[in-house]
Amino acid sequence: MKKIFFIFFCFCVPAIFAYAQQKFPVTKTDEEWQKTLTPGQYAVTRQSATEIPYKNGYWDNHETGTYYCICCGQPLFSSAAKFDSHTGWPSFYQSLSKNKVGERTDSGYNMGRTEEYCTRCGAHLGHVFDDGPKPTGLRYCMNSLAMKFVKE
Repeated sequence: MKKIFFIFFCFCVPAIFAYAQQKFPVTKTDEEWQKTLTPGQYAVTRQSATEIPYKNGYWDNHETGTYYCICCGQPLFSSAAKFDSHTGWPSFYQSLSKNKVGERTDSGYNMGRTEEYCTRCGAHLGHVFDDGPKPTGLRYCMNSLAMKFVKE
């Protein structure tokens, strides 16, 4: 039991503490977020959960438009940068702007990944990987529950 506590304290607590200390222009209490989001949206955006592949809203969306943060409405991705990654999640090779989607290290589940979050409200969006198509070589693997699609 001491070993489990030590692992949690050394690896999880610093990340949780650092995330909690980050300031965003749009902030709400957990209770306020729970009132405005569905349970699934809250789990993904506020607790960094991941939705089930191939059973989410936008993985197979081929319409033209823009994807916005479900929490604060900030525009995040264009359908022009969306591609089929065969992963079951909506994937993009770039965000609309570097100042709208931020990055931080995610070492959860003993994996070294780069988490993507909304810079306006801190919502967890998904992760970015370096196995995407040209021109960037990146694959922004996002959760549909973290976004709202608006058709052009």
